[in-house]
Amino acid sequence: MTAVALKFQHIVKRYGKKTALRGVSLDIGSGEFFGLVGMNGAGKTTLIKCLFDFCAVDQGEIDIFGVSNRRTESRRPIAFLPERFMPPYYLTGRDFLGYALKLQGIAYDQAEAEATLRSLDLDPSALTRPVRSYSKGMTQKLGLSACFMARKDLYILDEPMSGLDPKARALLKARLQAMRSSNRTLFFSSHALADVEEICDRMAILHDGELRFVGSPAQCRAEFGADTLEQAFMKCIA
Repeated sequence: MTAVALKFQHIVKRYGKKTALRGVSLDIGSGEFFGLVGMNGAGKTTLIKCLFDFCAVDQGEIDIFGVSNRRTESRRPIAFLPERFMPPYYLTGRDFLGYALKLQGIAYDQAEAEATLRSLDLDPSALTRPVRSYSKGMTQKLGLSACFMARKDLYILDEPMSGLDPKARALLKARLQAMRSSNRTLFFSSHALADVEEICDRMAILHDGELRFVGSPAQCRAEFGADTLEQAFMKCIA
């Protein structure tokens, strides 16, 4: 039986009179690549915030590798990239990576940092530049580099392709696929259904705070009688 990396049990989250999540239940297996898709405002980022206990749920429980998300130690196996990644503008790339790794008890390695940046098409010279001089794409690559250098068991990436050009997107996909051999788990949100179909073992469609579908991309197309995942998505949320 496959171990469960993430377990959401009947999650309800309200903001005043608005219900953002309506009884979401979802299991993600260890070593699984899982995509969460939905329109803006569907509840994707709220679900991730609840996972990290950034906001309290009104109902339900969340476990990370069998440990309640309310316990600090539950987050030790996780590398996280938020949707709006904004490192301190006054740090250099090297300062940021070194600090992020130090917080996790990991030594900074210059050669590894340079190799990781190159693997995402970011020139290693960015390590000596202040983050305030970075473009959106460069900033995103720095955040992804911090995640990969942390060498965690579970990667939670909120819109990881945001700001990346086609070459960087292709390189990131290759880097993610390479993690499969080491049994890493990937849970990411995305608006790009083509990326989900290419990368994920399973996916979930979240709409108006409710899960409308959970299964493989192929199962999604078959269930809604669609030739493409985009067509299946549109039928699912109709």
